[in-house]
Amino acid sequence: MDHNKAVENFKNILINEPDVSPAVAALRVLLEFMNNETSETIQGMEKNIKSLVEALITVDCSVTSVKSACELFMRFITLAALDQSDFNECKKVLSLRGVAFFKKVCCARSKIAKLGQQFIFDNQEILIHSHSRVVYETLILASKSKKRFHVYVTESAPDFSGKLMHGKLEKAGISCTLILDAAVSYVLEKVDLIFLGAEGVAESGGIINKIGSFNIAICAKAMHKPVYVLAESFKFLRIYPLNQRDLPNELKHLSNKVNSKDHPLIDYTPPSYITLLFSDFGILHPSAVGDELISLYV
Repeated sequence: MDHNKAVENFKNILINEPDVSPAVAALRVLLEFMNNETSETIQGMEKNIKSLVEALITVDCSVTSVKSACELFMRFITLAALDQSDFNECKKVLSLRGVAFFKKVCCARSKIAKLGQQFIFDNQEILIHSHSRVVYETLILASKSKKRFHVYVTESAPDFSGKLMHGKLEKAGISCTLILDAAVSYVLEKVDLIFLGAEGVAESGGIINKIGSFNIAICAKAMHKPVYVLAESFKFLRIYPLNQRDLPNELKHLSNKVNSKDHPLIDYTPPSYITLLFSDFGILHPSAVGDELISLYV
């Protein structure tokens, strides 16, 4: 499989399987690419995989999560020790490691949902922002557990992805209200908790997420409302931004508008505004993210 075919396969997954996150789609493509890779050395295969990763992060999607997942995939697959002397045997081992990593990634969302739904109680009012697959699954699981609650969903301009989330919740029979982004402060007075997804989790424990997340977190802190972030561990990223300007341009914009003056699509929420982070590692304080990253990369 050449790079162009792999990238097209990636795009097709994003279009035809909307419940699959871009990061998981990228890992599926990487695994298939590995199985069809024709290099005769580990170094050659690693070079080709890195080249494909660079191509995947130019696709218009959640680049942050794709970048973090692919970096962890490379760490897990190619940097671990190999005891086999035969290249074909090495390739089989790398493929098995890739499958193991992929299975772990696929289980992450359900693990987080089980943790998150424990913080939802009857008659609560919940605020969510934009469209998040893991937040959606958490709310669905809580609803199936016969919990009664109401959800406020922000419209989430400029792409209005909150409308998609609102439609999915309504279809699932969950009581919900679509609100203007500007109405967050007004609604927060009666909200019990905030659930945010994340496109990436920085080493600091802060999150990179849809633009407007930082505004919500600031308002929540002023009104003493807990902010819970739901994010899979493959979104843990080795960056340490101190402010919005520290975010790389390739994460702020779609690939065809990296150097434009257009409105950024994401912002950075510092860890001081986050109450707890729910991941497949468990429930973490934001300060624990750095330690978890060390365990992933060392």
